[in-house]
Amino acid sequence: MIDFDPLFLTFKLATVTTLLLFIISVPVAYWLSNTQSKIKPIIETLVSMPLVLPPTVLGFYLLVAFGPAGFFGSFFDKYLGLQFIFSFKGLVLASVLYSLPFMVQPVQAGFSNLPPSIAEASYMLGKSKFITLRKVILPNIKASLLTGIVLSFAHTVGEFGVVLMIGGNIPGKTKVASIAIYDEVETLNYAAANTYSLILFIVTFFILLMVYVINGGYIKRMIK
Repeated sequence: MIDFDPLFLTFKLATVTTLLLFIISVPVAYWLSNTQSKIKPIIETLVSMPLVLPPTVLGFYLLVAFGPAGFFGSFFDKYLGLQFIFSFKGLVLASVLYSLPFMVQPVQAGFSNLPPSIAEASYMLGKSKFITLRKVILPNIKASLLTGIVLSFAHTVGEFGVVLMIGGNIPGKTKVASIAIYDEVETLNYAAANTYSLILFIVTFFILLMVYVINGGYIKRMIK
């Protein structure tokens, strides 16, 4: 019998991370799709770096920055009583940074591909930018939002290196399913490793399948 705690912790982490990424990424993606600022390429590069950067590199610098001796770590510990290293909060922090491009890029593409006339018509009717964003623009990029949400969730479920670096391997606290699989393989317990792997495989398959089915239907309705 396997321990289901790593699975529960994994899906909890993915849910919290996806929610935070949505809150952070929508304004970032909106700004990137509309700005002509000279720093836009720098911001886009920073957002996209987790796509090519080894997760252990990001995990190492997070460990240094948010460790007890690090600038951010000592600040949060001293003034807010927060400790990120070897804690669930640290897993969330690492996951948000590591999965950021998987939310920002699809949403940014949705904003960029939306005809400007849609927002302009709303402004002409006297609607504010916030109301236009919430009631006009976001409903028209549902497919992009759904893609970003699902990709972020699925990517967080599969994280290994970055969460291991900043969270360690603490049962019931930071030991997610990917780390549990590694542990079981190291002890040659292939049956348990197979169970963890199969559950993650099935869950991520059906999540991605849902995206393709929903987005496919959405595109067909738009064409009609």
